[in-house]
Amino acid sequence: MKLSFLIYSYFPFGGQQRDFLRIVKECLSRGHEIDVYTLGWQGDIPDNINLTIVPVKAHSRIKLYQRFTAWVEQALSRQEQHKVVGFNKMPLLDIYFAADPCFAEKAETQRAFYYKYTARFRHFRHYEESVLSKNSTTEVLILSPQQRNAFNKYYPFCSERLHEVPPGIARDRMVEYRDLKMRKEFRDEFNISNDQKLILQIGSGFRIKGVDRSLRAIASLPDELRSKCHYMLVGQDRPGRFLKLAKKLGLENKVTILQGRDDIPRFLVGADLLLHPAYVESAGYVLLEATIAGLPVLTTASCGYAFHIEQAGSGEVCAEPFDQLNLNQRLLSMLENLDTASWSEKGLEYGKKDELYSMPKVAVDMIEQLGKFSGQDNGK
Repeated sequence: MKLSFLIYSYFPFGGQQRDFLRIVKECLSRGHEIDVYTLGWQGDIPDNINLTIVPVKAHSRIKLYQRFTAWVEQALSRQEQHKVVGFNKMPLLDIYFAADPCFAEKAETQRAFYYKYTARFRHFRHYEESVLSKNSTTEVLILSPQQRNAFNKYYPFCSERLHEVPPGIARDRMVEYRDLKMRKEFRDEFNISNDQKLILQIGSGFRIKGVDRSLRAIASLPDELRSKCHYMLVGQDRPGRFLKLAKKLGLENKVTILQGRDDIPRFLVGADLLLHPAYVESAGYVLLEATIAGLPVLTTASCGYAFHIEQAGSGEVCAEPFDQLNLNQRLLSMLENLDTASWSEKGLEYGKKDELYSMPKVAVDMIEQLGKFSGQDNGK
């Protein structure tokens, strides 16, 4: 098959981007011809893809996305009919891989009442409707039951076009035991002593990942315990506002912020707890990556993969609606019980499930099948 993949931006450390690359590589391994259209690409480019950096610019993100869509539509119109797979919600798509949460739900539950009158709301709601509304024929690959519930609530006629795919954790993230040598080397490198509790958070887009919630929870700890904690944040974003918040909370000497990187397994081994109180997240691969590495997890029910934490018994999940006091209490309790609880052992056992690693194969199986019967033709 010939397939065109659309993604606004590729960089190596985003969950959406990693899903995209794994699916592209699986398609290539099956002999499919792959075109990729994007606004920007960071990192290595896979062999045998036809990569197009779409040459449009704009002063606003909304206008940039609109120009991207128009440019790609023109490019597709000059080609023979083939299927278009998108990793962001937009017109033109035969198949959408739902790496993003439901915009309509987020706008209603996390924005002020006046937000629905803004140009930003109108744009993103229109682009979401082009994928999920009653008149759309786009097939949608979803990552979690949470997404299914949200999409069905706001777009009740899309149900038959929603197809759930399993997680796509990389096989090399599965471990049999916690490597104590690696842990010591990591902690020595970052000057983390044995009696310190290293609280880790991983993810790009610090605001939506709930970094402010994390900092407030750590600041709420009793003085003696807080003095033994260090918070490490790894991801792509501008850290300025969060460093200011850390200073305001008296945590300026307790925080390390690092850019996205490839050696995340070392961090999962070196840390004592993964803290991930995201405001909203379609999946949250880091929750599973931590679980199968034996690192206890504290997260929020707004993350699509939070149910895996509950199934595995590998940590705790704060219920919705979110309450900061509840997060504070759970963090305190988990830190006090790390040495006696079985979160780590249960996570390692959960990591033996084959389905946790099968997303690329299953997703491409679905793309091949749906591509044959999709009702929307592109490239006309």
